[in-house]
Amino acid sequence: MRKLIVFLIVLVILLVAVDRVAVAGVERDLANRIAATADLSGTPTVTIEGIPFLTQAVTGRYPEVRFNLGTFTYGDVPVKNLRGAAYDVTAPLADIIQNRPNIRAGRVTISGTLTRATIDKYAPQGVKIGGNGRRLTASGEVTMGVNKVKFNAEMRVELADGGIKLQAEKIQGVPDQVARLISYTIPFQGKLPFDVKVTGVKSVAEGLEFSAEASDVPIRG
Repeated sequence: MRKLIVFLIVLVILLVAVDRVAVAGVERDLANRIAATADLSGTPTVTIEGIPFLTQAVTGRYPEVRFNLGTFTYGDVPVKNLRGAAYDVTAPLADIIQNRPNIRAGRVTISGTLTRATIDKYAPQGVKIGGNGRRLTASGEVTMGVNKVKFNAEMRVELADGGIKLQAEKIQGVPDQVARLISYTIPFQGKLPFDVKVTGVKSVAEGLEFSAEASDVPIRG
């Protein structure tokens, strides 16, 4: 009986070891594929959620694969802490071993941060972007006719065609036409990996945090 118990313990340890070695290999492969799909110069960190891994590998379906792309620049827009997850990933083990391209994710979500420096870069001339702990703020001056008008305002953030739009509001003692002048869009749509579309944006301490997603995403070899 004691020998049987020892054998079972050793067997479990071996299975766990094999499971961890196998998951590390598939994570490396998926990391390379994600880097190729997103056209990245570096390799992201990838984590396959759920255990045991071997059960997922045998079925060729992974409910959740998380990845961290770090800080990258798409077009002229740098994105900080770009991270995401691929859900319902279909990746037969034979396809991974033979580097076949037919691996897909049912849905991919990503999120990242546009820093205040980036937001400020796209602001109109004479406008400086800051924050008050709750929302982005703008200060500076704009030209109206032959006069320069100074202002301080909070900024409303919303999604717009082609990017993220910032619009001044809550400007006391300044005509409405001045507020309309303090508006600009950060070009963003079409610049993110996996062809995701931005679905939400909110103000955070570092700037603006966005979320985006796409469906039926190929992850090529």
